[in-house]
Amino acid sequence: MHDTLALLEVTDFPAISRKPLDTLQVNLGYKCNQRCLHCHVNAGPTRTEMMAADGIAMIPQVLKARQIQTLDLTGGAPELHEQFRELVSAATALGVKVIDRCNLTILFEPGQEGLAEFLAENKVEVVASLPCYSLENVDAQRGDGVFDKSIAGLQLLNSLGYGKADSGLTLNLVYNPQGPTLPPNQQALEADYRRELMAHFGIEFNHLFALANMPIKRFGSTLVSKGQFAPYMELLKNNYSAANLESVMCRNLVSVDWLGNLYDCDFNQQLALGLPNKAVRHLRDLLQNSLDGDDIAIADHCFGCTAGQGSSCGGAL
Repeated sequence: MHDTLALLEVTDFPAISRKPLDTLQVNLGYKCNQRCLHCHVNAGPTRTEMMAADGIAMIPQVLKARQIQTLDLTGGAPELHEQFRELVSAATALGVKVIDRCNLTILFEPGQEGLAEFLAENKVEVVASLPCYSLENVDAQRGDGVFDKSIAGLQLLNSLGYGKADSGLTLNLVYNPQGPTLPPNQQALEADYRRELMAHFGIEFNHLFALANMPIKRFGSTLVSKGQFAPYMELLKNNYSAANLESVMCRNLVSVDWLGNLYDCDFNQQLALGLPNKAVRHLRDLLQNSLDGDDIAIADHCFGCTAGQGSSCGGAL
């Protein structure tokens, strides 16, 4: 796999700094039951990196110490961590909102029986990846049979109240372009998803998040192999919008890898771009120290979050 960091380190992206921290995003490990082309984590079934028990135990302590309102769990497939349910229960007991970044097919994996019901009981917000509403496009990007399982997963979540008005159970979907293009207008695309998923499958959801693909890891390597890396970076830079700087996710989120190391965002984590503040580099450091006002580590991939309508873990900015 081609390393893209050397192509991104020299940057003219503007300097930015942190606002008060409100979200702890934790990557519980790189093991996943899928291996998607657009995956910026390079996750898959053969990955073995998973957070140790002492790291899991530290997360609720940090949530309480820093009065963090949201715990955002990602991977890989975060549900494959054997302490996933234990961690969710501990966080919700503190009154923290928990987000599960779910690939939907995990709901039907051996050992995951009752997972959907557990998520509903704990009012976990589900952010589910569904890169298109057509079988051909989804299976091309994520593997044969993924679309049908994803639809079944959404129908299961709907049956429990997810995506239904006044249920208190939030179901958001995530769209990624298949190639080196910017996402279309999020509002218009959401209307298309809502119409097609209801008409063909009776599926309801709350919102659609349209995310730009980052020129790193598996996607970035593919761009290099196809000679598309430079044109894609030019596309991102030509569509840069300074207005998006105010609300990029790194301003109020910190990303934690499976070893407990801290990064300004999940993308910096995959590039091993640690926090500029050398006194706060690990999850344990947050027990005593704040990140408010600190500088944010930047490189050329940051243009991916600020191009066009903008892109973050919560969709367009």
